[in-house]
Amino acid sequence: SDSLAYEIVRDHMNLLEMRNFNLLARKTGAPARHVVTAVEVIAGLTPYPANEFTNEQTYYIVPDVYVFKVENEFVIQLNDEGLPNLQLSEEYLALLKTKKLNSESRGYIREKRRSAQWFINSIQQRQRTIYKVMKSLLKFQREFFEYGPGHLKPLILREVAEDISMHESTISRVTSNKYAHTPQGIYELKYFFSTALTTIDGDVVSAENIKNRIRQLVENENPAKPLSDNTISELLVKENIKVARRTVAKYREQIGILPVKFRRKK
Repeated sequence: SDSLAYEIVRDHMNLLEMRNFNLLARKTGAPARHVVTAVEVIAGLTPYPANEFTNEQTYYIVPDVYVFKVENEFVIQLNDEGLPNLQLSEEYLALLKTKKLNSESRGYIREKRRSAQWFINSIQQRQRTIYKVMKSLLKFQREFFEYGPGHLKPLILREVAEDISMHESTISRVTSNKYAHTPQGIYELKYFFSTALTTIDGDVVSAENIKNRIRQLVENENPAKPLSDNTISELLVKENIKVARRTVAKYREQIGILPVKFRRKK
């Protein structure tokens, strides 16, 4: 269908713009279903192929926490570089000690002092929470930090929340858009939470593990005969992982892998 797509773009752009599939089929001599597939291929292309060479600024992920392995132990270090060194103004605090202030001004400064102190305490509390969450993740997912993504275990927010005596909503909030630099690479903290699936043998495997296995299967497939979602499902069954075709399709889309018809190379 790739060559048909090229022919349509080269010779029949007006019909393509009108989406006249029947006339395109007659003009190209191709079955209508092949024309539809070719148009889908065209629709998936970018009209600005040089966009990847743009001079727009590249954004980099700055980890919020670092995990290092020192000898046989993992060490957690918070990244405080991006945080301002906040402190209360000595000048305004000194004003409270003078007798020249009227009661209204004194009350105003006291209120602002309370607000500022609350803000500083909130930042410090957030950093302490990130540390506690990371420490808990290390406990639950130690094999991941030792050996890599293939050893990620199923884990839900409630387990970490109970482990560090915090509410699930707090864990969800503090792990959103936060990143950890680990011996295995940089990962969003949300990555370490994954639902559980049961294998045919009754063992438990994480959804992220299955996504990783799907990625491996596609990376090693024959480009001329790429694996369909159904075939991937059958291969996983042989590995004692029973996953429906529609689940394979959902996971494939989540990890950014195209459907089989777009991966086929002649």
